[in-house]
Amino acid sequence: MGSITAHVIADWSYDPVRKLLPLALTGLLAVSACQFVGAGGDDGAAAEAHRLNDMKSLPLHAYLPDAGSEEAKTTGTAQWILARQCMVRLGFTGFRTLDLRTVDATYPVRQGTLTGESKVGDDSPYGLDDPDLAAEHGYHNRGREETGSQPMEWPADQYTALTGTFESGESHRAHGNPIPEQGCMGEAMRKIYGPAPEPAKIGGIRLTGYYSLAANLWYQARKEAVEDPAWKKADRAWSECMKKKGLHYPDPDEASTDRDWFGTDQPSDKEKKTATADVRCKLDTGWVQAVQAAESRAQKSVIARHTKALEERRAADRRAVTAARKIVDAAS
Repeated sequence: MGSITAHVIADWSYDPVRKLLPLALTGLLAVSACQFVGAGGDDGAAAEAHRLNDMKSLPLHAYLPDAGSEEAKTTGTAQWILARQCMVRLGFTGFRTLDLRTVDATYPVRQGTLTGESKVGDDSPYGLDDPDLAAEHGYHNRGREETGSQPMEWPADQYTALTGTFESGESHRAHGNPIPEQGCMGEAMRKIYGPAPEPAKIGGIRLTGYYSLAANLWYQARKEAVEDPAWKKADRAWSECMKKKGLHYPDPDEASTDRDWFGTDQPSDKEKKTATADVRCKLDTGWVQAVQAAESRAQKSVIARHTKALEERRAADRRAVTAARKIVDAAS
């Protein structure tokens, strides 16, 4: 899934319902889907845990776009073609020569806002599963691998025109022209996809975009899954395993989001020790297998309750891809 086709705005504070909306999903919807790399152990149980520790192993993944697909790339290119036309209309004449190859898989970022991103966490639904990576990197796994196109930074006036996102006191006009709702990028998406669905509110997180339904259902399913007796039993077994190693956490999420790991570029020895124990206990207790089974059951349940809406969204996606192809062909 490209970040363009599934742009989601997420507003949250530190540690946003981490247990209920995995970094894998927020990352997927807000920027792009990154695949967790590494295989822990050689035995069958470790290999199975690694296979299951992937968003693709869960039923709702079928309703999320594929970042690497030609359809996603086409839609991203079409959005930038329309956004470029809009920016020229607003008076940014330099956009006439904008090379779309540099931006068609990215969403704009305001200049000066790329620094300071935490590297703690990973993009798998159940956290670390490789003891070797844990021993070397602790929980500092974000940004460890190159994941594709990087967001481009734009000057404030261009950023506001592209996104319709304003800071206090900034004008809602560009060169005397009114900036469309959600900027030129939002206008382009509406031309491709039609009107955006209602935002989904998940705890302290507000998600907007064409895949907010899938995000909301993922959240609902995770909320149900963590209350499943099988999940709770798996947490207890994992926690008991950790206690034997002198570490006291109720579940893997609490270990991975310990505040001691944040604010540093490199993991401490304590972090690496904890992360390694975390993975070993997951593998020894079958934690990933147990919770993935519980979450799969919960996702199947929410899909059954919302099949009509999900299929309508899927049909709308197909229509959007057709529209995007026509836009790209016309610009060729």
